[in-house]
Amino acid sequence: MSVRSQPVKTTAALSRSRAPQNGEPDGVVVAFKIPLRLIGIGVIALTLMCLWALATWSVDDPSLSLATDKAAENGLGYAGAVVADLFMQFFGLASLLTLVAPAIWGYRLMRRSSPSHWVLRVPSWIGSVVLAAAALSFVPAPESWPLPSSLGGLSGDLFNMLVGTMTGGAASGGFVSVLFALLFLPATAALFWLSVRQFAAKPRANADADETDEDRTGWFDIAFGALFHLGLSMRTAWGRTRARFAERFAEREEDWSVRPDVEGAPAASDARTEPEMVHALSLDERREPTIDDDFVDASWQGASDEDLYPEDDEDDYVDVAPASPDRRPAALREDHDARLSVESGRPSGRAGAPRATPQAQIRPGKRISAEAQGSLLGDDGFQLPELALLSEPPASSVAEEHLPQNLEANARQLESVLQDFGVKGDIINVRPGPVVTLYELEPAPGIKSSRVISLADDIARSMSAVSARVAVVAGRNAIGIELPNKMRETVYLREMLASSDFEKIKGKLPICLGKTIGGEPVIADLARMPHLLIAGTTGSGKSVAVNTMILSLLYRMSPEECRLIMIDPKMLELSVYDGIPHLLTPVVTDPGKAVMALKWAVREMEDRYRKMSKIGVRNIDGFNKRVVEANAKGEVITRTVQTGFDRETGEPLYESETFDLEPLPFIVVIVDEMADLMMVAGKDIEGAIQRLAQMARAAGIHLIMATQRPSVDVITGTIKANFP
Repeated sequence: MSVRSQPVKTTAALSRSRAPQNGEPDGVVVAFKIPLRLIGIGVIALTLMCLWALATWSVDDPSLSLATDKAAENGLGYAGAVVADLFMQFFGLASLLTLVAPAIWGYRLMRRSSPSHWVLRVPSWIGSVVLAAAALSFVPAPESWPLPSSLGGLSGDLFNMLVGTMTGGAASGGFVSVLFALLFLPATAALFWLSVRQFAAKPRANADADETDEDRTGWFDIAFGALFHLGLSMRTAWGRTRARFAERFAEREEDWSVRPDVEGAPAASDARTEPEMVHALSLDERREPTIDDDFVDASWQGASDEDLYPEDDEDDYVDVAPASPDRRPAALREDHDARLSVESGRPSGRAGAPRATPQAQIRPGKRISAEAQGSLLGDDGFQLPELALLSEPPASSVAEEHLPQNLEANARQLESVLQDFGVKGDIINVRPGPVVTLYELEPAPGIKSSRVISLADDIARSMSAVSARVAVVAGRNAIGIELPNKMRETVYLREMLASSDFEKIKGKLPICLGKTIGGEPVIADLARMPHLLIAGTTGSGKSVAVNTMILSLLYRMSPEECRLIMIDPKMLELSVYDGIPHLLTPVVTDPGKAVMALKWAVREMEDRYRKMSKIGVRNIDGFNKRVVEANAKGEVITRTVQTGFDRETGEPLYESETFDLEPLPFIVVIVDEMADLMMVAGKDIEGAIQRLAQMARAAGIHLIMATQRPSVDVITGTIKANFP
């Protein structure tokens, strides 16, 4: 009877009259209970989605501030990348704080408690986020921070900028901003206190409302209640069904674990009572039978192919280096060597098999992502040229002659050529490069290095190469043989300027020169050379080298750090640079004006030496450091000088000399064709260049000269002694 009376009681309760209680309309509690919960679930779900988008944010993903063909790697796709980028751009690391308040409000809505005091909550939420961003903007950003703004994003930078403007300076503005930023803690505390206070002030009222839900229902409420009850019933039924399946599955697992021990098992099961030994034996049988002599003699004669190699395991063979390769039959050794690839890294059957070393991949620096991201605030100072102005290297592909099988064949051919000349040894390593390929030869005992080096011309002839260069590899028992590639690889300047090596170099005047055989960028410091002479015939690449050095300086140095003087008698090579802010004078094409430009450089050198001697420094680095320190401290550089003696007392008289100095930029003088200048104004040009070559290094003035004819009448002995 008690079991059947419960539904009757519930039906009677649902049919009661809807009398208003506590001044509320009847049916309001039940009508809004489920919608509030659904809204709360939606708010929390949206908060979690934003959190996941921020957790998987990447600066390289396509967004409103970055246009790229690359697919978005964000966990929520393109939409998540856009949302995360907006959060990081405007709030930085304070973006996480923006999700705290919505999460609390969603939780309260799930508890069927509608938040109030929106007039206080929303401003407190926004103010706390902005002030937290302002505080984070004064934290030094690490080197790995990919955005041009600070850790506080655009909102933190704008807030500090406004406060600094109102308080009269960046320093005072930063102090006031930090004080304001500390207010976000009380603001957040007030927001949380209001929420908790309201939630705790009416616990009894909510309980009473839950108790009287049944007394204040109507047909509309019955429909909501029925749907909700149906959902709860389905969830309970599914939970019970899943529990029963879990119990049955656990019982079956116990039966399976006991079944091998049951007596009367089939004979096939008895044959597999030791699976570990069968597995170990199959692994041993899968090894390459052509490697070990003992295995070949013993196993191949007494076993068939079906016993040694199961058909379903043909893809699992493992090649192992032979223990004694010289004892194998010649046919077996040749068959094994033919199946080896250089790139796989497996040792071949013969001793000293060549191993290909792939070219090192240039690691991109932060400049590409920083230029692609852009800055919303904008910069007032000088902007370095963008890498987008240079040609982008195509997708990397392996040349045909760099394929493993071709490198292996060339190495074997080179070994055969050396054996024809009586040089025994093994090619142990192959390094393919963009222009040449290096073969490392390990000579047999008793072979002299000088004997191999003297065979350079014969090696080039036998290998059908234009030339060959042979030299001892420093620090190793190997001789390097360089052979030119049939197809030269183009080295792109953009790839080197965007590399992390170019960004991390500590040189004063870094210039890119090319790549090594290993594919690593070659970057030199012009300040340590200190001058450079480029010589070669027409078409040998002088102009390419000069333009590469100029662009390296332009992409690294601002006009305040480096100035250029360009002398181009041919009027074609350097005229494209006319008008850039780094030039001290327009590109000089007249030989007479070139003499004047070089003499001005000599006078500037002497003037710099006088300034450095007055403040007691030895080079331009010490001078700039002293001036920067004085400007930072607000110090005026002075020097006490004796001007004479007092006529009455005979004591010396001193005066203080004040210097108003500024940091000195480096000056690079570029002469495209030295031979033409020497033919027109030989003596004047020679004297100026000679003085600059001897003395200009400490003053920060450096020379880059190019010529087709580096003869004695063009490059005199004094000039040659100071050029590397």
